[in-house]
Amino acid sequence: MKLRVNEIFQSIQGEGVQIGAPTIFLRLFGCDLRCTWCDSMYAVEGGDYKNIALEDIMRETESHNCKNICITGGEPLLQQNALVALVDILIQKKYNILLETSGHIQPDQIFYKPNVLISMDCKCPGSKMEKKTDFSILESLQEKDQIKFVISDRNDYEYAKEIITHRRFRAKIVFQPVYGTNMSFLVDLALRDNLNIRVLPQLHKLIWGDVRGV
Repeated sequence: MKLRVNEIFQSIQGEGVQIGAPTIFLRLFGCDLRCTWCDSMYAVEGGDYKNIALEDIMRETESHNCKNICITGGEPLLQQNALVALVDILIQKKYNILLETSGHIQPDQIFYKPNVLISMDCKCPGSKMEKKTDFSILESLQEKDQIKFVISDRNDYEYAKEIITHRRFRAKIVFQPVYGTNMSFLVDLALRDNLNIRVLPQLHKLIWGDVRGV
């Protein structure tokens, strides 16, 4: 079996509850959404990918002295059949797995296992993709998982606040400002409204800027 792979590299986790942890990134190619603020269009459109066999992906993964792996994209679940086979191998080899997905495709049950963390987006209006969100999938997430709202402006914030106030989510909630926006407005609003969330930046961009492969 093969996966369409854009890149594999090691860095630190730049987003979410695992922020700062050394991590291997497996970026798969292809996405059926077109978020306005997408920062990885090179993994969405064009031909910047290779079809790589699972055993070769594992060989590259194991060449790094790291047991944390983030499967990202693009939208990884567009290749779910082959991805499930890879995740099964990773689980057997005791990897800690983080799946980044967009909240509109139901993950296979393997992603609900204890050493897999699902990081699922809830799209806000600023993305122009908010109608694609499947709230039943978000509500299926466990306490170990996280739901990420990418916030571009006050309208996005109010939308996200309304969602978390009226929906029953078990997963941790992360508000992440779009890169280049003023993060302080988001912190001030979250504190004012006493929201039970984490406000987190994209740490890798604060360190290296908006470049790929880090």
